[in-house]
Amino acid sequence: MTPEEVGQRMVALLAPAEVTPSVSGGQAYARATVDVPVAAWSDALRAARDDAELACDFFDWLSAVDELADGFDVVVHLWSTTRRHGVLLRTRVPRATPTVASVVDVFPGAAWHERETHEMFGIDFAGHAGLLPLLLPPEFEGHPLRKEFVLASRVAKPWPGAKEPGESEAGGGRRPIRPPGVPAPGEWGTTPTPAGAGGQGEGPRGGTPARPARERPARPAPGARPARTTGPAGAADGPAPTDSRGPDVAEPAAGAGPLPGATGGAGDGPVRSGPPADRPSPHGPAATERAGDDGGTS
Repeated sequence: MTPEEVGQRMVALLAPAEVTPSVSGGQAYARATVDVPVAAWSDALRAARDDAELACDFFDWLSAVDELADGFDVVVHLWSTTRRHGVLLRTRVPRATPTVASVVDVFPGAAWHERETHEMFGIDFAGHAGLLPLLLPPEFEGHPLRKEFVLASRVAKPWPGAKEPGESEAGGGRRPIRPPGVPAPGEWGTTPTPAGAGGQGEGPRGGTPARPARERPARPAPGARPARTTGPAGAADGPAPTDSRGPDVAEPAAGAGPLPGATGGAGDGPVRSGPPADRPSPHGPAATERAGDDGGTS
């Protein structure tokens, strides 16, 4: 059967209930989607299972969708192992009293799915005898898959350390940034605003305001900068150069010649010391004897 034929068959089986058929997906993934009233929820699943033309004998999954002010859509997917077609059955429950009949008596495999949907969305399944916590610890409060439930645990409770992340011992640090889609502190939940997470004008509940910005000294105007003091005439700007040789090296007296073994004269650059004591100088007596030796015998 095509998705359109499956939808029309469900309309005929559930008459006179107000049933709206449609098709979700496309091409090979198209599925018949049938919206049924809450009162006909169990009858719709039983009709899809027992009808010879539909023969949806396999229970696939059950879950819900949060539609905010419109309530919750409870959705179940059934499959026919012999006809090779499926159907999506959907019903809407009000947000104030989200209750629908359990279908465990029709498909026993729905027990686990109804427990999970009850835990995550807060929807009650009338007739289910074991709606106990399945995935969350018993002390957990709230329903995580509802759209008003804020999952930002960093915003929900104060940082356990003494300082916020990024703050140094001297204080400072930047203001924490809320994740996208997280309401401003003080505008949701029952937990007071954590320290440092809320500022002025961020909600009626207030809480501890963020650290005010530190005052910085004003910059002087470009024309109001003080003039730099200059040294004696001819002196270079900046601090006097220091001698890298250390304070124990004495400067040669004025007019004195180069040190022994030094090369170059006045104006050849800084005076360099001679070679080490264990290395002969290229300008010493040994060099002179080598220069006069012509390699022959006298």
